[in-house]
Amino acid sequence: MIVQAVAITAALFLDRLIGDPRNWPHPVKWFGSLIAFLDKKWNKGRRRFEKGLAMLCVVLLVTGTCSAGLILIASRIHPLLAVLIEAIMIWAAIAPRSLKEAGMDVYQPLIEGDLKEARKKLSWIVGRDTERLNESEITRGAVETVAENTSDGVIAPLFWAVIGGGPAALLYRAVNTCDSMVGYRNEQYSQFGKASARLDDIVNFVPARMTALLLMAAAKKPAADRRFAWSIVRRDAKKHPSPNSGWCEAAVAGLLKIELGGLNTYKGVVSDRARMGDPIHSRRAEHIIEAAKLMERATYLFVLLFLAGVIVYEFSIAWSQSISFI
Repeated sequence: MIVQAVAITAALFLDRLIGDPRNWPHPVKWFGSLIAFLDKKWNKGRRRFEKGLAMLCVVLLVTGTCSAGLILIASRIHPLLAVLIEAIMIWAAIAPRSLKEAGMDVYQPLIEGDLKEARKKLSWIVGRDTERLNESEITRGAVETVAENTSDGVIAPLFWAVIGGGPAALLYRAVNTCDSMVGYRNEQYSQFGKASARLDDIVNFVPARMTALLLMAAAKKPAADRRFAWSIVRRDAKKHPSPNSGWCEAAVAGLLKIELGGLNTYKGVVSDRARMGDPIHSRRAEHIIEAAKLMERATYLFVLLFLAGVIVYEFSIAWSQSISFI
């Protein structure tokens, strides 16, 4: 556990210091290239579910073998090199700084009154049509993205890093990338992407609920506001089409006392998303900043709790050994 603690702390420091440079090589790009290749080769004809399952297995096998093998080789050279490699893997799997910057990219033109630029920046991080959105709807899109990705892009990979180190964090990102590329409910992917979508639901089940609790625990809010947010989570989380995303969005909506969800348009097709939270406050650009702060506090709280757990565990082991020696 000490190795994971050092690696996770170093990964968070690297993210804070460097972030996610766009021109650097990144495992998610490699996952995407492999998934796109297998999608083109296998997503046709009959037995698409089985082919999609095979695609998922190939991606996970390659990811797990390469990451675990790299750490094994590094450990034989020097233990510290293995810790460094593991830290880099975890760093590649998390994205708190990039998530905050994505929100800021929308926030800045929005407060300057440049709706055209704000819509453009929002279109980089959401799949919905953004050409006609007003300030309230632009804010909603950005806040929903930050809320959902607090789990997918930060807490979930950290959670799996705690369980299995760098390889587990990368395996999580591989599953998440498969789901984002083929996990659609349409004619082309309803069968081929089903296994990826189901596994993504499974690996996010605990982290999503943990994220909701961390968001509320880390928020600088009165106890009454936290209780209100929890009531919103219990009421609205299950309304979301995803079994996991609703927990994060409902928690943020409750803490900010705004309403998320509503009408979205995708390539001209209107979709009515379930409402999360109560519209106590009108949505405004500042809510993007508040959502990003909640994400950061939840991230640091998770890491602090893990480090505290490691210290207590190691102390208890040392204590029990000293008692046995006596």
